[in-house]
Amino acid sequence: MKWALTSHYDVLLAEDRQGALELLKRDKPGVVTLDLGLPPSPGDTREGFLALTDMLQVDPLLKVLVVTGQDEKENGMEAIGLGAYDFFCKPVNIDELKVVLDRAVHIQELERGRIELMSSDQVESFEGIIGDSPQMQAVFSAMDKVSRSEASVLIAGESGTGKELVARAIHRRSPRCNGPFIAINCGAIPENLLESELFGHEKGSFTGAHVQRQGRVELSHGGTLFLDEIGELSGSLQVKLLRFLQEHEIERVGGRTSIHVDARIIAATNIDLTKAMAEGRFREDLYYRLAVVVIAMPPLRQRQGDIQVLARTFLQRQGASQGKTLIFTPKAIKAMETHGWPGNVRELENRIQRASIMAENGRITPKDLGISQYSEFEGQGLGKARQAVERQMIEAALARNKGNLTRAAAELEISRPSLYELLEKLGIPRR
Repeated sequence: MKWALTSHYDVLLAEDRQGALELLKRDKPGVVTLDLGLPPSPGDTREGFLALTDMLQVDPLLKVLVVTGQDEKENGMEAIGLGAYDFFCKPVNIDELKVVLDRAVHIQELERGRIELMSSDQVESFEGIIGDSPQMQAVFSAMDKVSRSEASVLIAGESGTGKELVARAIHRRSPRCNGPFIAINCGAIPENLLESELFGHEKGSFTGAHVQRQGRVELSHGGTLFLDEIGELSGSLQVKLLRFLQEHEIERVGGRTSIHVDARIIAATNIDLTKAMAEGRFREDLYYRLAVVVIAMPPLRQRQGDIQVLARTFLQRQGASQGKTLIFTPKAIKAMETHGWPGNVRELENRIQRASIMAENGRITPKDLGISQYSEFEGQGLGKARQAVERQMIEAALARNKGNLTRAAAELEISRPSLYELLEKLGIPRR
């Protein structure tokens, strides 16, 4: 192999696991061919699998091509499960090996380039909010326009879509950027305490009111007040908030003096306020005061192309904080692309944080993310899902075996006639 590859590659040799690890740390090759039968136990695969695991811990981006015996194909499949890029059976066909090596080098360079791009903070963002999709570009455009005005804004969207991030970004770009940004979650505070939290109270106005206290509205004077989950406000508090929006004045609980407050209101909701108005749960006059401009946040599942951009950004941040290199396996990327993401961006970030801790060898799998790799088949029925899996496995086997049907059938552990039948049934052309 050295004689055959030296003209095209810089070839480095190691005789055992320790030598390979020292060479890997010193010379940092991008691709490794690994025989599983290594000293001091060349008769079995234990040392080879240890070498594979150790090398991937040193460099998760390393592409390892495993060489195994002709009758030990299951060892090659196990190696791929541990993170190997591909496997070959002895005797190795040098021409095939060169093709796979070239592809492995190319993919490895692409992955390293992508990580360098992420680490250089060149990902497109708007006030720190990441999104290349047309849906998010429309949101950014609306944010840019509304931030220059004093208009009230209503941000609508599912939980986890980043409504508070948008509110903070609008504040930072507004003429009020030097004033306070005060946020309150109207759904997280008991109703009997919420009025005091919003409007403050005078000393002795109720049991436990030992001192005078300013509310969130008053504290936001000169800046922005962000009211999250505005749809959870009770009817009486809706009336008081409406009075403030109309007159820019409040009274503390137990107080008799009107206090002028100059604050911009940005509200957010994850419920349909038009439906709430129709059901009498939300005042129309308050809605139209709040919704001078409405920004609709798209759910993550509808943001074309943003899942990978966000996922790789979050992964790079986790890698930097933990001092290690992390990458997604192809199955993990596919699982993320097909997952429904009911918790949206917040769920994605949390799952990646968990996966970065749980992953072995720095390679994130669907299991690490807690996502089924079969998410893409949900709702299709068993028959369609089975056909889709068969198609994927057959096409992958044909690609690995350069269209050789005999070898592909052997790898799939079916007869050649059975493979012919599946090709015809699934409409896969013979190569």
